[in-house]
Amino acid sequence: MRIVVALGGNALLRRGEPMTAEVQRANVKIAAQALAPVAKAHQLVISHGNGPQIGLLALQGASYKAEEAFPLDVLGAQTEGMIGYMIEQELGNLLPFEVPFATLLTMVEVEGKDAAFTNPTKFVGPVYDEAQARKLAAERGWDVSQDGQAWRRVVPSPEPVALVELDMIKLLAARRQ
Repeated sequence: MRIVVALGGNALLRRGEPMTAEVQRANVKIAAQALAPVAKAHQLVISHGNGPQIGLLALQGASYKAEEAFPLDVLGAQTEGMIGYMIEQELGNLLPFEVPFATLLTMVEVEGKDAAFTNPTKFVGPVYDEAQARKLAAERGWDVSQDGQAWRRVVPSPEPVALVELDMIKLLAARRQ
């Protein structure tokens, strides 16, 4: 049986936790411990979010001149690789060598006129109090919005039109049936 599991980016770096590799690895390990028995018995497909992780890389990029900072799509790819690497390591520590698995970077096609580009709603990065969030927004040209009791940066999250690697995903899934 094929089972699809989605791990939220906030599950991998929980609100209020230090945004460190050690903390994220510990959270990935917890997820891997729950998923390893499923992967042993079934075809497991894992998807994951990356909002906190992209926000962290964007904060690191803010130390550069604006024209030197990487765009969000590249930060997305970086976080996909980083999270995939940790998932592979932690699952690999738990699964028998004979159980094959792989991570795959993906790209989505979006419509250039999607309303999300003018109305960003995707939360990324750490939480702030309102005053700090508004100050950062003014200094860095960010959009910010209230997220529960806290405030966070928001970025566009357009609806996917197509998944570029869909044929490769189908090929990999078919090989494991």
